[in-house]
Amino acid sequence: MNKNILFSALVVVLFLISSLLQAQNPTIDQAFKTETVEQLGELINARYVFPDVAKKTSEYLQTQLKSGAFDQYTDVKSFAVALTTAVQSVNKDKHMRIRPAPGGMNAAASPENMVDEKLDQIAWQRGNAAGFREAKRLEGNIGYLDLRGFAPVQAGAPMADRYMGLLAGSDAIIIDLRKNGGGSPEMVQYLCSFFFDTRVHLNSLYWREGDQTKEFWTIDKVGGEKMPDVPLFILTSAYTFSGAEEFSYNMQTRKRATLVGETTGGGANPGGMFPINDKLGVFIPTGAAINPVTKTNWEGTGVEPEVKTTAEEALDKAIELAKNAAEEYRQKTREKYRVHLTALMAQLNNPEVSEEILFDIIRQCTETGLLTEDDINGLGYEYLMGHQQPATAELIFKCNTRLYPGSANVYDSYGEALLATGKKEEAVKSYQKAVEVAVANQHPNLEMFQANLKTAMNSPAKRP
Repeated sequence: MNKNILFSALVVVLFLISSLLQAQNPTIDQAFKTETVEQLGELINARYVFPDVAKKTSEYLQTQLKSGAFDQYTDVKSFAVALTTAVQSVNKDKHMRIRPAPGGMNAAASPENMVDEKLDQIAWQRGNAAGFREAKRLEGNIGYLDLRGFAPVQAGAPMADRYMGLLAGSDAIIIDLRKNGGGSPEMVQYLCSFFFDTRVHLNSLYWREGDQTKEFWTIDKVGGEKMPDVPLFILTSAYTFSGAEEFSYNMQTRKRATLVGETTGGGANPGGMFPINDKLGVFIPTGAAINPVTKTNWEGTGVEPEVKTTAEEALDKAIELAKNAAEEYRQKTREKYRVHLTALMAQLNNPEVSEEILFDIIRQCTETGLLTEDDINGLGYEYLMGHQQPATAELIFKCNTRLYPGSANVYDSYGEALLATGKKEEAVKSYQKAVEVAVANQHPNLEMFQANLKTAMNSPAKRP
């Protein structure tokens, strides 16, 4: 190729790259800086959670502008950094940051650009999985969850249910927040709720707008198994920020977890992004966290872990601690189950056992996680067919109908035991109930339940 042509082509490429970079980071003049400082000051005064600090911050910005402190900055990005440094030097609020505005904040953005940005956002959300990066089972039956953010609860809760389901049955759990920059308070509340079985006040948020405070309590029901007693370890780093700090602080102040790693970033004031103009936006904290235990928060100080180590070594240290905690938890759980099972077996082998006493024991076994509906059903068939004790099986199946009245299968099994004890009329009613519930729930075994009902209706009464 001719060298002159090659040189000309290179010049064109460099020009295009330079133009692109300039478009992404446009130059600014003094008039733009003046207007930006004025508009930023107005936004801070109108929105920032602490009005007195807002006034000092806006006044400092004007002082800096008049002194020429911003004169050296000629592009949007460097000016945004300078403004962030200026405001944080007064309010010490790590949440308040000035950033180049995305196209969506620009009222003049073309429909095509807005469509592309929305598609990019959708693609990012699909790949981000609401912040849930990884869940796995480590050696020693230790559950591990890598969580990179707290997404809006509408998207985050279903994902939490799936990932936490993978960790159900763990003897200790490690939640890794070392790369978590925060997010939705409602999602923090939802994930916290997996680790408490009583109603607990986790945090409160005071909002300047409306001069109101919202309390966040644990949720009674989540879409998975609650683990109120499982040993919990949380990994932190200097990057751990905002909502991730709240999760850590909630658990620490309630003595529900052991934090391992570095002191966190120190941002406790929630808020949102506001456009300053078509080139810049600002995140303004419009609220402040208030912990119900400490009556304060972690703003500016961060959350200090009980076990201090580097972010790189935090996981190894947590695994070491979790192995010991898991072994203790297994032994404690085994002894607890032994007590319940001993009481259950004693009553099942008692020919004069009453329904209420047996029901109370079985209920306690379900509440501790020892028995499920299927376990009780299996126990009933063990006594019906294995031990040839239909009367005991009848009691077991009846207890199951009381514990799980929305299950078609429990009525079907109960009907079988009633037939075996010669109670055809009651058995038919139980089979009818099984069909009724199966129809309501669109149970896949509806035809089987109907066939069992037909068989029961046509069968001769048996002697007990």
